[in-house]
Amino acid sequence: MFENNRTGLDNFLEVMGIYEEPMGVFYTNVMPEAGFSPKAQTPISREAEEKNMIDWNAVQRNFSCVMSKVWLARKKNTAAFFDKERFGCLGGAFYLGFMKPYLAIHPYYISTGIPDIIDGERYVESPEIAEKFFKLFDPVPAPSRFLVVKPLTRFESGETPEVIVFFAKPEVITGLNALTVFMTNDIEVVKTPFGPGCAGIATWPFRYLKEGRLKAVLGGFDPSCRKFLKTDEVTFAVSLELFNRMLERWEETFLNEREWTTVKKKINKSRNTWNDG
Repeated sequence: MFENNRTGLDNFLEVMGIYEEPMGVFYTNVMPEAGFSPKAQTPISREAEEKNMIDWNAVQRNFSCVMSKVWLARKKNTAAFFDKERFGCLGGAFYLGFMKPYLAIHPYYISTGIPDIIDGERYVESPEIAEKFFKLFDPVPAPSRFLVVKPLTRFESGETPEVIVFFAKPEVITGLNALTVFMTNDIEVVKTPFGPGCAGIATWPFRYLKEGRLKAVLGGFDPSCRKFLKTDEVTFAVSLELFNRMLERWEETFLNEREWTTVKKKINKSRNTWNDG
């Protein structure tokens, strides 16, 4: 769909100082013909956990962070895709909407761990607090078989991204932040909720969409996902509606003013320093 407006998309990205095409996220029943996905394995669930039917060794052996597949898709300009069998990690199955409720082991995994069973990540002070967090996450159940993440110009006829994800460093993020406020007249439009990398590009954006709330999600702050992001890079996710507003109205904004020219110099300096693009 964006191939038909490639010039408009390229002009917007150029003015913003964005040199990597954003990724679109959507649910579909059609499996991508090419791309990266975790290895398929037996679906997991709270019921299977309670009946001791989960092969934890197999789950750990096939462990694959959702963001690692997105990273590969970014590098190869292709798709990353997931489903209830290709979830990659315990968190991925839950955060992407393929498993509900969360596993009983989840609150221990992100907090203190369980001696001789699982190490804790120590991102939350206790399992009790972590359990409250998991109830607040409440991911939207996957409406279709696959969750797909791929570059915008890889979308084909009949495919429509629901969420657009930018991968950018702070100077670009300042522009996206200001632009999002301009488009919504909402000084609290940008949210930074707690969660793993995949929550920032899927869980929270889809939650806000379901609730009818036009919000942007700043993510990538989970230490465990940082290895799959460039140095100083974070994610910025918006709905398709908000993204289309940006494409249509950016010329009315600060992006045509002197201050942004100064910021663009810093963006280019950063790009040269890190040899990006």
